[in-house]
Amino acid sequence: MTTFLIGLAILFVGGAVYGKICEGIMKPDDRKTPAYVKTDGVDYVPMKTWRNSLINLLNIAGTGPILGPIQGILFGPVAFILIPIGNIFGGALHDYFSGMLALRNNGAQMPELVKKYAGTSVYKIYNVFICLLMLLVGAVFIYTPGDIAATQVFGFSGLATDPTTWIVYGVIFLYYLFATMFPIDKLIGKIYPFFGAILLFSAMGIFCGLFLRAYQLPNLTIETLTAGHPFGQKLIPMFFVTVACGIVSGFHSTQTAIISRNVTRESQGRTTFYNMMLLEGFIAMIWAAAAIGAVSKGLGFVDAEGVFISGPELLQYNAPRVIGIVANDMLGSIGGMIAILGVIALPITSGDTALRSLRLMISDFIKLDQKPAANRVKICVPVFLLVIGILVWAKFDANGFNTLWRYFAWSNQTIAIFAFAIISIYLLGRGMKGAAMMSLIPGTWYAFITFTFICNAAIGFNIPLNISYILGLVFAAVYAALVYRKGVNMREAKTPLEAEPSY
Repeated sequence: MTTFLIGLAILFVGGAVYGKICEGIMKPDDRKTPAYVKTDGVDYVPMKTWRNSLINLLNIAGTGPILGPIQGILFGPVAFILIPIGNIFGGALHDYFSGMLALRNNGAQMPELVKKYAGTSVYKIYNVFICLLMLLVGAVFIYTPGDIAATQVFGFSGLATDPTTWIVYGVIFLYYLFATMFPIDKLIGKIYPFFGAILLFSAMGIFCGLFLRAYQLPNLTIETLTAGHPFGQKLIPMFFVTVACGIVSGFHSTQTAIISRNVTRESQGRTTFYNMMLLEGFIAMIWAAAAIGAVSKGLGFVDAEGVFISGPELLQYNAPRVIGIVANDMLGSIGGMIAILGVIALPITSGDTALRSLRLMISDFIKLDQKPAANRVKICVPVFLLVIGILVWAKFDANGFNTLWRYFAWSNQTIAIFAFAIISIYLLGRGMKGAAMMSLIPGTWYAFITFTFICNAAIGFNIPLNISYILGLVFAAVYAALVYRKGVNMREAKTPLEAEPSY
């Protein structure tokens, strides 16, 4: 338990200090924000700080900060230290600066920011990755909450051949359609406080349950550090791909861009962007702790063949089951059900805005005004047809979802290196070389992680790990050099880095 508590102290104390440093670099001022400059009643809508913060938290926190840490804790209690450190110096910084850059550029979506700071060639590559990621997020975040709701709330089988599975999917899908189409303050802004209340109950219930139910959490020692993963996975790169959303998530930059269109003062940025990522780190920490505590208690379930599944196999291969097992053990049947609903709310409130982001990106790319509802329909129809196709394939293919999740996790981290790059270029362009290292270092690290992973993984090039490490190092070095050169060149060319402020 000591290592877990130290990790929480690092997360919140370190986060408070580093967040202030990040804010000092951006120097928020009193310029008019995009919510006022470009008000359209659909996407550019002024909203209060608490509402923007809550929406952003629910947007960024899908099943990643739960399912990822449940599997990631198998690397040992070192996860309790790596999650907060990575969150502070990587994820929260990534979210804050990407949100503030969008604010400073009239609420621009990430593709537009990538084009402005990194150039047209990088922009074209980014567009391929981001559109793929948004489609995968939409499909994954129908699949996972749908299955959890079907099996753990309604008691259905969750099988592809069971009509009830598709009814549950259909309800979520219909909500996504309305959330993508309607003005942000008419649906998302109204129901998110309800989702947020369930989320907070869920998170705090599990946190308190760790102590009230006396879950035994291992501490970081030489023995636990050298024990290794029970299934032979290597800490580098697998831990940083597995525990994605609690540490760094490229998906978040697309969500902060959305909320940048609703923020009414630049000074709200730290609360809305940075601090909400700290809260996601907290969610990741408590589910990692709950998972390893459940293993220590010998909790598990009986599968269809009558075999009791527990221990490492429970976490590695049955992570969604852990949610219900832990919730019911800690909070009882009623409290456990509310906690499960809180978990279901997370992916649903990320999937809706993922597809909303995709609509906005496509509309910006093809210059299609989104105020007329007919124009929104023109984009939504093909997008939703693609999501349906991915969902059907993943459900009926025996290994479909596992493949879908691996590509989702990898593409999510890959997108982050683009955001780190434009943050570094922006800061270098302003002559802030020391501050630029704050984003260039984690960007380079994740360039190494993602390239090493895709080189070594079976879903990638299946190259031996030692060679993959070398290739990853080369790619990371090239990435850092190109980003640094681009930023310095923008400084020397005196390239405008922000939209003209409106006061």
